[in-house]
Amino acid sequence: MEAAKKMQNRSIRNIAIISHVDHGKTTLVDCLLRQSGTFRENQSVNERVMDSLDLEREKGITIKAKNASFRYGDYHINLIDTPGHADFGGEVERILNMVDGVLLLVDAAEGPQAQTRFVLRKALEHGAKPIVVINKIDREYARPHAVLDQAFDLFLGLGASDEQLDFSVIYASAKEGKAQRELDQPNDSFEPLFQSIIDDVPAPKIEQGSQFKMLVANLDYSDYLGRISLGKVLSGKVHVGDPLVCLRADGTRKHSKVSALFHFKGLQRVQIEEAEAGDIIGLTGIEEVRIGETLAGSDTCTAVPFVPIDPPTISMQVAVNDGPLAGRDGRFLTARHLWERLVRETRTNISLEVRDLDQPNLFEIVARGEMQIAVLVEQMRREGYELLISRPEVIFKRNEQGDLLEPFEQLYLDIPSESMGPIMENLASRRATVTTMNSEGDRMLLEATIPTRGLIGLESEVTNITRGLGVMSHLFKEYAPDCGPIASRNSGSMISIEDGEVTAYAIGLMQERGRIMVVPNDQVYKGMVVGEHAKEQDLPVNPCRAKKLTNMRSQGDGKAVQLHSPMLLTLEKALEFIASDEYVEATPHHLRLRKKILDENARKRASQSGPKRVVAEAG
Repeated sequence: MEAAKKMQNRSIRNIAIISHVDHGKTTLVDCLLRQSGTFRENQSVNERVMDSLDLEREKGITIKAKNASFRYGDYHINLIDTPGHADFGGEVERILNMVDGVLLLVDAAEGPQAQTRFVLRKALEHGAKPIVVINKIDREYARPHAVLDQAFDLFLGLGASDEQLDFSVIYASAKEGKAQRELDQPNDSFEPLFQSIIDDVPAPKIEQGSQFKMLVANLDYSDYLGRISLGKVLSGKVHVGDPLVCLRADGTRKHSKVSALFHFKGLQRVQIEEAEAGDIIGLTGIEEVRIGETLAGSDTCTAVPFVPIDPPTISMQVAVNDGPLAGRDGRFLTARHLWERLVRETRTNISLEVRDLDQPNLFEIVARGEMQIAVLVEQMRREGYELLISRPEVIFKRNEQGDLLEPFEQLYLDIPSESMGPIMENLASRRATVTTMNSEGDRMLLEATIPTRGLIGLESEVTNITRGLGVMSHLFKEYAPDCGPIASRNSGSMISIEDGEVTAYAIGLMQERGRIMVVPNDQVYKGMVVGEHAKEQDLPVNPCRAKKLTNMRSQGDGKAVQLHSPMLLTLEKALEFIASDEYVEATPHHLRLRKKILDENARKRASQSGPKRVVAEAG
């Protein structure tokens, strides 16, 4: 009986997939599910099946970890998608606690990209066994041998062990549904990749003992069953109806029983009656459970220590929309609505914190980066919320000696060689120190240490300088002494001094002084930012000004006003653009920029106090 149990445990494989955008991850997963028989040949499947959120499809990034599974012969294989952006490190840490191997998917023409470093480094630190899949070998200009050398160098640079450096390599064309172990050994199916997963990825590590234990790695919700705890069963078995104990982080315990169990089949979650050690499951029964807590079968079990994640380095304020146009767009407007939604987010996102401030209509969000907060705000907009968001501010700390410390990041840049000069100049202005510089053909690979303050707005500038050909990623490095002031935006804002509708005549006059952010017939109000001034100081303007009519014919009569293209900002770019005394007003259908203090006279009185730094205690 014991031997049979061990054989059954060895029939499970848990693996994560790491891939840069457009390297073929979705097509690969689709092929794995189809050729394993999970999808029927004639079954209609959405494009980019693993990107279920609208934001993921639009941005081309993975935000939330997602599970899929399939059977291959006698083996049950759980496959988990991984976010690649450093801001979603909390998701990555939880995933890697559940898996024993990773598929590193690399484009045969482009090679490993900087954005794959973050997840791969974390995977190697967790001891996961890697399999390198060089995809798109049928692509024009494919160079699989050179890409394999680059992958090996990447593993070396990330400190891989000798065992991890001895990785298996699969050459594939996910588009054609083919995989092969050698380039001169063509094959017409994914069988070599299936076999490599079975042979090279170790079986799940299982703790000794017969009692059920599971670390909660993620949370979901069902309208019918309540909160669903997701994680890997570390030991024992669990059945529907079994007693259940939640071992909380503060030492308290909550008793209940298992009301439902879920298993993954393809992309669907299906109910099962029992689950065993090594499998990745969903479980309901404890409503007030948090990520990182342990679920067990009895009080005699001990809690599983939870791996700490990188500390939050960015803070932003969220406020109730109190502007003149508030309430015209959204359904959730009050401080209570905002607070409940933000707290709900922290229950499924352990790298995010929400703090209540002295003012009843103002809250503070602490996170790993501005992208993480921007994604949350964008989700809230789409759910019907209206809110104000401040510019990202770095979290400073003081050590035991009272010295001011700020967070630093390890920055990785992959840029065209022709962009080298402007990029170096930009990095110098942000107090970055370049540590490594390598040339690969017409590309330059840079590594630098940069204060987190210097990252704000950098991604947009890299995109502009390299015309979209640059790739940037970063990892938290350390807290170190404050490196001094960093020049921020060197342009002012055009501030509306009137309420009303924008006129083409007014834009025609204003556009000579800078770039305009509004179009004719837009609604504006006093204190709203309607453009970027070419000079450093703010400029009061009247965007509602109309041409005065007289009985005298002027020289300009009958001429059309030639308007320049407006400066339209996404939420991320708006957060990078605004000054410390400005807000982004986010509603379901509008993004507006405004001063925190709308009244001009009150704004002048408050301008004497400088921006505040968020300072935490040492530790």
